Amino acid sequence: MELQAIKTDRLYVKVAAQLSQLVNDGLILPGSRLPSERELAEKLSVSRPTIREAMIALELSGIVEIRTGSGIYVTAKKPFLAIEDKGIGPFEILEIRAIIESEACALAARHITDDQIAELKQAIAEMEEEEKRPDASEKSDWKFHNIIASAAQNSAISSVVNWLWELRSKSDLSSAFASRLRAEGVHPSIQDHKTIVAALEKRDEKKAKAAMQKHIENATAAASTYFDNDPFSKIKL
Repeated sequence: MELQAIKTDRLYVKVAAQLSQLVNDGLILPGSRLPSERELAEKLSVSRPTIREAMIALELSGIVEIRTGSGIYVTAKKPFLAIEDKGIGPFEILEIRAIIESEACALAARHITDDQIAELKQAIAEMEEEEKRPDASEKSDWKFHNIIASAAQNSAISSVVNWLWELRSKSDLSSAFASRLRAEGVHPSIQDHKTIVAALEKRDEKKAKAAMQKHIENATAAASTYFDNDPFSKIKL
């Protein structure tokens, strides 16, 4: 008897596969604009971040084209029925970062040293210089968040935060989306980072937590603008 490994697909993979099947069956024609994010989320009973991640997967597979400010359109290319799992999606990572890093920032406000405050300011200066280059990366941003995680004086938190950033770089879905966002002119907010440092410098735990929470909320909102949120659509599923 031959047994096969049991695989649990990520939710966005299931959504992308279902939409791909509709295209393959001719129920959604090439050139058509897909329904809005809100409408798809309601019809499929999933969250809007899941829909966004499914759209990224479909775009990477060449099935749709995301046109910022216009919508998401089915391409003329023949779709692939097998949608590959391309790693954890960027919105899932942002969601868990909001939970973990906000609390880490509150702890950091309690324990952070003057030297670490200076390191954070240096990281922001490096971030500002990095953003001036056409090949800007997010190394300084990663450094900034890791300093805060270290300042929390909890090795488990520090390990988790570092792992989440590594996860983003190792996920094809997340790294491809990050590159696309940069091409669209979406960059880390320097002002958000300065607000976080100001709260940490005052050793204000509540403000530090709120500043980090707001920073990740802003990053999520900025990433969401890449998608069309128009409530009107040309396809009724």
